[in-house]
Amino acid sequence: MLQIFLAEGFAHFTLADLAARLRCSKSTLYALAHSKEQLAVAVVGHFFRAAAARIERDVAEAATASPANTVGAYLRGVARELRPASPAFRRDLAAAPATRAEYERNTRIAARRIRELVAAGVDAGLFRGVDAAFVGQAATAVMTAIQRGDIGAATGLSDADAYAELARLLRHGLAGESTGS
Repeated sequence: MLQIFLAEGFAHFTLADLAARLRCSKSTLYALAHSKEQLAVAVVGHFFRAAAARIERDVAEAATASPANTVGAYLRGVARELRPASPAFRRDLAAAPATRAEYERNTRIAARRIRELVAAGVDAGLFRGVDAAFVGQAATAVMTAIQRGDIGAATGLSDADAYAELARLLRHGLAGESTGS
């Protein structure tokens, strides 16, 4: 079901359509959720939870190999996980209040994680002397703009590509000597 949602979105499906596509009964779907909206929220929630687990594995591997790469590993992981999300999925995600709330919640979680990784990198001397709270807040603002669709509208970038660009920006901005300006 997740693959169908990612490829085609979910707003245009009825539960009968989904049951036919999945070769199951509507009662099977109703066992998962009491409505199409609840089913969409459950699928979207599963998507984000599974993605978060894979991203955290990436961060752990990066920390072992090179602790300075954790922020980039996190954001590259987000980009990778969002890449299969079609424009239809992203549009439906944003249009439905319940799924939009799930995306917003996960964006807040991701932003908090970036703030933690930046602060840890600064504290460990892995990143140049930046104000970790400011960098974290700036990343949060960009991530929120990506989630709202503002970045895509202004640049034409998909959410995945925007996260990849943010990863490059932070990796290069956090590395190197402090300018003391």
